[in-house]
Amino acid sequence: MKVSTILDQIDMGVLALPEFQRGYVWNREQVREFVNSMYQRHPVGSLLVWETETVNAKSRGDAPLPSGTVKLILDGQQRITSLYGIIRGESPTFFDGNESAFTGLYFNIEEEIFEFYGPIKMRDNPLWISVTDLMKKGVGQYFSLLSRPELSPKAEEYNNRLNAVANIKDIDLHVEEVTGKDKDIDVVVDIFNKVNSQGTRLSKGDLALAKVCAEWPGARPEMKIRLKKWHSDGFHFKLDWLLRCINTITTGKALFDALENVSPSGFKDGLEKAEKYIDYLLNLISSRLGLDHDRVIGSKYAFPLMVKYLNQRGGNIRDSREQDRLLFWYIHTLLWGRYSGSTETILNQDLEAIEDIDNGLNRLIELLRRNRGDLNINPSDFIDWSVGARFYPILYMLMRVQHARDWETGIELSDHMLGRGTSLQLHHIFPKSLLYDRGYSRPLVNQIANFTFLTQETNLKVSNKDPAIYLDKYAMEKPGVLESHWIPTDSELWKLDNYTAFLEARRKLLAEAANHFLRSLRSGSLSGLHTNKRTLEHEGPVGGIISSDEEQVLLDMNIWIVEQGLPEGEFSYELVDEGTGELKAILDLAWPQGIQEGYSQPVVLLIDEDLEVEKMVNEAGYRFFTSPEDFRSYVQNEILALHQAAD
Repeated sequence: MKVSTILDQIDMGVLALPEFQRGYVWNREQVREFVNSMYQRHPVGSLLVWETETVNAKSRGDAPLPSGTVKLILDGQQRITSLYGIIRGESPTFFDGNESAFTGLYFNIEEEIFEFYGPIKMRDNPLWISVTDLMKKGVGQYFSLLSRPELSPKAEEYNNRLNAVANIKDIDLHVEEVTGKDKDIDVVVDIFNKVNSQGTRLSKGDLALAKVCAEWPGARPEMKIRLKKWHSDGFHFKLDWLLRCINTITTGKALFDALENVSPSGFKDGLEKAEKYIDYLLNLISSRLGLDHDRVIGSKYAFPLMVKYLNQRGGNIRDSREQDRLLFWYIHTLLWGRYSGSTETILNQDLEAIEDIDNGLNRLIELLRRNRGDLNINPSDFIDWSVGARFYPILYMLMRVQHARDWETGIELSDHMLGRGTSLQLHHIFPKSLLYDRGYSRPLVNQIANFTFLTQETNLKVSNKDPAIYLDKYAMEKPGVLESHWIPTDSELWKLDNYTAFLEARRKLLAEAANHFLRSLRSGSLSGLHTNKRTLEHEGPVGGIISSDEEQVLLDMNIWIVEQGLPEGEFSYELVDEGTGELKAILDLAWPQGIQEGYSQPVVLLIDEDLEVEKMVNEAGYRFFTSPEDFRSYVQNEILALHQAAD
């Protein structure tokens, strides 16, 4: 079938994209190479379509489908979308992606190369021709151009090359069709996965959502509306995560396969409940625990369990003691990485535990205790270091809920939020520069016990002053303000020579404060949990964000990534040993499925990390970058292929 006919069929709705397909993910380099292959008349592969009755077809976009039958693209979306965008000069109705990937492609009639528009190289240069203009208006418009004295000696050769580009529309692409009444969506999705075994395979969540969308096409956009709302509030959740919450509400199971028997009305109801319950939990966790932002909330996969728990109780927990016990459980899932390994296995185990309506919460906590041996927080737990460590949110929580006061103003920090407005900033009590000058290692300098939070103004005033001087000043001017941050009052410990002793003393104070708060959450009936005490001696996982400056660099990079129409990365991503569930490293900013999911390898941006972290991510199959500049170049040159614009 000719390319032009394929595009006409898209315009008529005869050829469409099935709802289960992901969006457009090609980058400029892939588009450029594909068009060059078409120009050279190299094989570019066949298309695979599924012919089915229109009444049973669920397609992407708003374009009406014809009566009778429709052909849905199973393999070839990226190629056809690229051709449509270049030839028509706009995206097809089913488009979902970054239009800049195929906008502004030019052809050099002398060198016979394709590049995307670069003003310095191409402006006022007659050798560069807009491919889209050529496709839309034809070769005739360039006759006068080719008659110029500097071009006329090779006018015939240039004209032939322009015709070769324009005639890409007339190339025949082989189209294979999947037909037959036995080809239902399950069969077709299986075919899709086999065909795309080297490309964008559907995950379990994609497959489940495909089945849902087959009966309710609005499912995906409705879910994205909710995700966008939470994103605007500072919580970055993924589609699979929300789908998991809906699944536990509607089926009580962790595995997505359970959604197969959920009706469209049942799924809609589950989505509405999930939104309501998640809002409830976010408000509860923010107000009661002070965890008000994505970078401190942690344990996101505890939410599918908690929304199911809420659903069992009509969406609300009226008993404040039960509410606090649920938070007690939630905090411990965060601390000990309850859902960092095999999420589905653990979640199914916990869902089974709460089937006992009256005793479910006790059973959840008992499962944690069995796994841990002890739910006490010990001073050694605060040996962990970096902003990405699991105990970092606990420090932030204690500052918010235990009435810590700003050193300069004396005002409680509970009304301030991390990274917003009158923001809280991470502060090293013993300044990094002073510790590095004395030869302390990075993990020791950046231990959680050396962290606290201050307002931006106070943080700037303290700067890198000697703690023996500035802590003494605040102790005199604002009695009790240092104690509100669990800073040892023995002034001998404020001296640089006594840094390790300071850490040891503060870890004890932090552990006491954390245990005191957790005891305030749990009910008296759970007091027997703290019996088998043991001390954990460990150095914690490697890697992680260690300063507000580093965090800002990563935030700026994520903002830039989103501006390019690409998915944002995950802050403080936990690299876990899938076999043991052991937390191996905290990765600053990661795309575990690649920036182009299914088309590019996992990638991570690491700021000021040790060789040990680099070795771990390399062994885990990640491509890593250690500077924002190198990472930005990678995105531009290999993902977006924008380097020509700078020529």
